[in-house]
Parts: sequence; C-alpha cells; structure tokens
Amino acid sequence: MSKVVLITGTGSGMGKLTAEFLAENGYMVYAGSRGADVGQNSDNLKHIYLDVRDTSSIKNAVDTVMENEGKIDILVNNAGYGLLATVEDGTDEEMFDQFNVNVFGLLKVTREVLPYMREAKSGVIINISSFLGKMGLPLLAHYNASKYAVEGIVDSLRFETMPFNVRVHSIQSGLFGTNFVKEGLVANAQTTSEDSPYKELVSHFVPIVAKAINEGPNPQPIADAVKYIIENEDADIFMPVGGEAETFVPLRKEFEQKVKETFGI
Repeated sequence: MSKVVLITGTGSGMGKLTAEFLAENGYMVYAGSRGADVGQNSDNLKHIYLDVRDTSSIKNAVDTVMENEGKIDILVNNAGYGLLATVEDGTDEEMFDQFNVNVFGLLKVTREVLPYMREAKSGVIINISSFLGKMGLPLLAHYNASKYAVEGIVDSLRFETMPFNVRVHSIQSGLFGTNFVKEGLVANAQTTSEDSPYKELVSHFVPIVAKAINEGPNPQPIADAVKYIIENEDADIFMPVGGEAETFVPLRKEFEQKVKETFGI
C-alpha cells in the first residue's frame, strides 16, 4: 500500500512541484491549497481545500484524508509567505498574519495530524523552512523571525515524537526560481514608499533578492530532499538545500563552534 502524504501550500512553486513529484514516484499525495481552482486529480494526486489560517479547514482536510486512506504517513508543512517590511513600519495586522501562516498554521496542521501518527507509531513530518531561519537579512525581520520559530519547533517537537517513531525534519531552503516574488511576498506600503527613510536600502536590496528568485534555479532539489528524507531514516534533522543555504548555514555552524571554544561551553 502506498505511503500517504499530506502537503500544504501546493497552489504553486515548490509545493506544487513537490506534490506532483511525490505522486509520480508512487506516493498517494493529498495536495492542500486555498485556491478556488485546486487542480485536477489523478490516481495518486488528490487536491483538497486547506487554508492553514482556518482551523476548521485543517480539520476537514485531515478528516478527508483519514476517511479515504485510513492513515497519514507523511506531513509536509510547506505553506508560507514573506513580509517585506522594516521593523519600524510593520503593522499589527502584518505581524500577526506573517506568524499566523508561517508558524501558527504549521503548528495547527501538525497538531491535527500527530494523534494519528502517534497511534500508528510511525510518521515523518517535514517542515519547509529557509536559510533565513538561521541568519537574518534586512527588510525581512518578520519572515526571519517566523522561520527561526519553525526551526525552534523542530528542535523541540522531535524529542516529543521520538518515543512514537515519528521523525521531524527541516529543509532550510535557499532562493529558487519560483513565483514567490509575485505571489509569496507582501510588501509594506510605507517601507516601499518614495518618502521612506529606508528608501536607499530598499532600492538596493529588493532588486537583488527579486532577481535571485525570479532567475533562480528550478526548485526540484527541494522535492528531491523531501523524498530523500522520507525514504532515509538516518537523514539529517536539518537539511540546507540550495546555494544560499549550503553556503551560509555551515558558516553559522562555524560561528557557533567558535563561541563554544571561546567561552568553554
């Protein structure tokens, strides 16, 4: 019997690609998204409505998978977006929305799925994080903070689920060629206004990031990493994928090692 995968945020980009790739490789995939047109079903790929901001939507989606398949073997928490704003300009609503999707949504979907994995004494949870969960960049403090939170969740949750044979992993993604700039990035109006005191920083930094995403490599390595983690019990807990992640995350590890050596920790 095929392994059953539930993945969030499959409307486009790496989520869509990963869902299709796993289905092509024999997994029974339930692709959750909040788009009105959720996509065409196939034998191994079923599109379902799932909005990580809506607890009832999450419950309905998980109930659908359980009713149809009787199990959920793998959860891929992929849904997320980025807020482009200075800390000074970010509004209450923008701050809450950033964490509501990237952190609270991930926690709620995981909370709904875990009882079934725990009872089955088997499961894999993969959180699509970012190299920005290990380092910061200007104008992305809220996004950085949300991804740091995801890394913290993985750090703790893996100990909670270990007795039940449920593995928890993080993929720390670099910048890939997706439509993230168009559909996954929300810009604060004041930060990007002509009279912003941060105008010089915005005009320099934003085009660099936009170019890196718009002209970046195909996100297939993310899908490959998801499949690798599923199929290898000894896979690393945290897996940097992509140029930026593979360059900067190890540097962070070197920094931590230097701190340990300096302070005798």
